[in-house]
Amino acid sequence: MPTEEELFASVDALLGEEPQLPPPAERARLREAAGITQARLAQALKSSTQTVKNWENGRSEPKEPRLTAYQRLLKGWAAKYPAHAARAAPAQATAAAPQPVPETFTGPAVSESADTAAPAQAPATPAAPERSARPAGRAATSSRRPTRKHVVPNIAAAPYQYGPLAVLDDDGAAYGVEGIKLNCPATTVVELVEWTLRESRLGAPKLNRYGKDSDPLIVLTAAAAVKLGLPERLEGHEQRRSLRLPEDHPVVKQVAKAKWQLTQRGFGPWARIYRKAQGRERQCVQLAILSWDALDERSWPGVAGMEPADIARVLGVYAQRVITPRGSTAVSGLELMTALRPPTKPERDAETGNWVSGHNPGSLGTEPMDPAPPEATPEHPVVVNSGWRGGFLNEEAYQWVRPVQTLSDEECTLPYAVGLDLNTAFLAAAARLAVGLSAPDHFHNVKFNPKIPGSWLADLSHIDLDPRLPSPFTPDGSRPTGPAWYQTHTLAYAQELGHDVHPIEAYLRRETGAYLDPWHDRLKNAYVDTLADMGVTKDLDDAAFLAAMEQHKQNDPALAAVLAAIKATVKGGVGKLRERPQGKHYKQGEPWPALERPTWRPDIRAAVISKARVNMHRKLNNMAKMTGLFPLAVLSDCVVYPSPGESPLDFLPYAASGKPQPGGFRLGPTPGLAKLEGVQSMLWAVDLMEKGLNPARHIKGGDAVLDDGE
Repeated sequence: MPTEEELFASVDALLGEEPQLPPPAERARLREAAGITQARLAQALKSSTQTVKNWENGRSEPKEPRLTAYQRLLKGWAAKYPAHAARAAPAQATAAAPQPVPETFTGPAVSESADTAAPAQAPATPAAPERSARPAGRAATSSRRPTRKHVVPNIAAAPYQYGPLAVLDDDGAAYGVEGIKLNCPATTVVELVEWTLRESRLGAPKLNRYGKDSDPLIVLTAAAAVKLGLPERLEGHEQRRSLRLPEDHPVVKQVAKAKWQLTQRGFGPWARIYRKAQGRERQCVQLAILSWDALDERSWPGVAGMEPADIARVLGVYAQRVITPRGSTAVSGLELMTALRPPTKPERDAETGNWVSGHNPGSLGTEPMDPAPPEATPEHPVVVNSGWRGGFLNEEAYQWVRPVQTLSDEECTLPYAVGLDLNTAFLAAAARLAVGLSAPDHFHNVKFNPKIPGSWLADLSHIDLDPRLPSPFTPDGSRPTGPAWYQTHTLAYAQELGHDVHPIEAYLRRETGAYLDPWHDRLKNAYVDTLADMGVTKDLDDAAFLAAMEQHKQNDPALAAVLAAIKATVKGGVGKLRERPQGKHYKQGEPWPALERPTWRPDIRAAVISKARVNMHRKLNNMAKMTGLFPLAVLSDCVVYPSPGESPLDFLPYAASGKPQPGGFRLGPTPGLAKLEGVQSMLWAVDLMEKGLNPARHIKGGDAVLDDGE
């Protein structure tokens, strides 16, 4: 008979074994049977879409703690969808839907929580999708799509069966994600709205358990807009943001007559048509009109001129990885913050026992908050009504050109000027960034605390730094001339450099939190996954990374447009935190619409930019210590260095092992790492510097201008 110790040892050995997973093909079958996309599964397991793909094609295996969670999920699906049922499915599916449908729907991934909205009641007669075919007479675009197996989706498991959006053409074809094509019989805007809500099965699940599902988006081609009674173009306005139909336009009247409503933005390039929600069921459809410049060329390069199916692919990937577009990329960036950190959550009232709406910890709440006077803009009511004259925060991105007289003869004889660009520098700065969640409190003669977010009045003019580097305390890189307002990160960096900091006064917030963390994580994954799909992966060495970046946009123009939109979402979202008043009729001291948002938070914007600028200076300073190299110019997240060769590999610091030295600029595809921005001759750079121009603005060629984030 075995002893107790021997039995325990055997049991412990079993417990120590890794959980057994089904073969990769079976993992994919179970997920498809459940109607779950790879992106949705990746979000639930706190992983990336590419990692899930690797698990399902056998390239890699999950590790703990994801391994046990993944095994538990697969066991649950195996009980629901046994293999013998999968073999019988094709015959049943043929009767239900003659046309095959692609397996994967690029709707947005759900939140980290498993809680989602209850599935909507399926319509009695579902719309039968088809695979999209290229319409005749349209210019072809390069769109390399991977070959996929086609299976009928599990309708019960996916209330938004056909993805988050569709692009409608004038022949009634509504092109959805992953090659789906629906037939839309609508001939008016009202009919289109009702078809979308009742039959299309378009939409996307919420990104947070306390949030709301994304409303379906219908994108109209120019021909479709005309067919529905809309003008092909809107003229007569100086600014695109002012475009909208007049209230007496027949389509606007039709919408009102059918008891539908428009938001305050009216019927413009991005129109929201809605009725008040009935219970939990939202009744809202968003329209985007391509010929009214809904997709700005700077944020969505080349997309407006693509075929409808390709436009659906671009917007679908963006919706899956970021959010269903809700306006400009800046608007979508701001909306994503709220979608990931909803202001309210249900909680039970202690007295009545009823469920009521309560504050969701970590969010910005539902009410707008006045900034501290130095955090506001000069036209803000807080400033004008109080007569504030105490100065303002000047936390902006770098725009600095090194004085020509500080160039050495050795630097001037180097043949090249090489520009490095930091990937989504503002996004990198948002990681683990503590920001204020409550109203500011005013303090005098307060001791500086680098852990408290806020605005501090301090004198840093006594700090003497190398003139070959920009000052870390001002956007133009000049030395401060007296007391000024600084965000916490700027003063903390002064301490890091070994200088005493003695604030005169401060506006600080008692309640703090990493509000932007979910926003950062989602956009980082979107950026990295999209680059990986374009052939730029994390496992490349620096030489291979530079080679891949040279041609990644040519590999797939559609994904290149997605990548551009993701980057614009980051910068635009940060800029929206301090949206200024628009229009020539505005008068100082009057509130403007953006102030009604809880997300009008100039202090959070200042924190992001301050940290990004400090991160840049830290790298510049470390580079000077490690290599003796000093930059020629900096513009936002781009820096130009003199170089003996045309590649960053010719001047970046590497250890004897070949690995990049920590602390300086490093090449790579993740936020905060660098890529090559452009190469010009050193003579070209010095000539611009002598003229007072910034080489970083033009280093890319084609008279490029970098966005400053707002």
